[in-house]
Amino acid sequence: MHELHVYQIELEMQNNKLRKAQIAIEESRDRYLDFYDFAPVGYITLNHEGTIDEINLTGAAMLGVERSKLPHHSFAAFVAPADRDRWHRHFLEVLKHVDPLTCELSLRHDARVRICVRLDCLRQSKVCQETMVRIVMTDISEQKRAQDELLEQEEFFRMITENVDDFIAVLDLKGRRLYNSPSYARLFGDTEAIKGTDSFAEIHPDDRERIKQLFQNTVETGIGHRTEFRFVLANGAIRHLESCGGLMKNSQGEARSVVVVSHDITARKQTEDEIYKLAFFDPLTELPNRRLLNDRLGQTMAASKRSGRYGALMFLDLDNFKPLNDTYGHNVGDMLLIEVARRISCCVREADTVARFGGDEFVVILSELDEDKADSTAQASIVAEKIRVTLAEPYLLTIQKTGKAQCSIEHHCTSSIGVVLFINHEASTDDIIKWADMVMYQAKEAGRNLVRFYEEQV
Repeated sequence: MHELHVYQIELEMQNNKLRKAQIAIEESRDRYLDFYDFAPVGYITLNHEGTIDEINLTGAAMLGVERSKLPHHSFAAFVAPADRDRWHRHFLEVLKHVDPLTCELSLRHDARVRICVRLDCLRQSKVCQETMVRIVMTDISEQKRAQDELLEQEEFFRMITENVDDFIAVLDLKGRRLYNSPSYARLFGDTEAIKGTDSFAEIHPDDRERIKQLFQNTVETGIGHRTEFRFVLANGAIRHLESCGGLMKNSQGEARSVVVVSHDITARKQTEDEIYKLAFFDPLTELPNRRLLNDRLGQTMAASKRSGRYGALMFLDLDNFKPLNDTYGHNVGDMLLIEVARRISCCVREADTVARFGGDEFVVILSELDEDKADSTAQASIVAEKIRVTLAEPYLLTIQKTGKAQCSIEHHCTSSIGVVLFINHEASTDDIIKWADMVMYQAKEAGRNLVRFYEEQV
């Protein structure tokens, strides 16, 4: 009886262990079912004919059918018609391979909704059992929509960049070219050939360092700058461009690249230059006109105040110019004026100014002579005498009379020159010109072909 009692106790202990093990198994099974059914992806088991044997709740939700109604249904019936042939080919490939294979296709969720899924498929074959295909089905609809939107944006911007006249470039943070719009073919020919090259190489040397600094500032601060610069083509021609850059950042906010949009403003620059020339230069001699003369005189007087050096203004008038016009016509007179302008310009420094005041009158401004008035007078006298002698040399002019061949004439012409020295702002610009004009007439009255200085203290 004692032994039976002991055996009974042992049996009860074993039964307790079995009950605990069964509870643990049931809990493990419940956890598995929870993981299986409520996983964020669909789990499907197909037989070798492509019919559904098992499917979790997530997978059933993706197919839009109650799970209890899905077994023994062909998975292909839920594939969008446009993708069914591709699914059949993929399924046959899965049955042939032991390695997992992946494909993406659309499911016909209902009459209005289609979802995009990725299928990770693996064939499983066990002894004495039919071949099965395990599938992990992931909903990638949002990802696909995002990709489609990105492709639409890329196509949108591609259409813009390929059809605008402006130049659009994407540069790395060192200024190397990553992308250039087709419009760059007008500058380089082949846009692919310049990929990876230095975008600063073709910028005019006088503008290059400034553009580099602006580019670096954009990289460091993220602030774009609108600027103008000159671009040198392979044939040496110069184009004027107006550009504005912007910094591109990645998802972490780190600088990634710089987008630069440029516009060719060469025609505008040429128009501006023409307008400037019309406003400030004499169209016949291409010398500064009165308006620019007054500006240059003001600048020279300001420089005189800073340096303490004298400047000088010469007023020149050609002697006996009118008879030339009366005899041979204004065209010949214009030829003489052009040659006079050239000769005067050859007698002065590049920093000095030669202007046409009007008719046969010219003005010369000498800057930065000397701090001593006597020495400045001597320097101005040398230049004035050089101009007088040069202008007195014979002129060989070509004339064309109606119905006759061209012929050349030798013309002799002298000049009368009045000179005024000035320093600081002790006199106004109008006074300086008036005094120079006055002494020029004194030279004419004294016999012409002379130089006269204004004697009063200025």
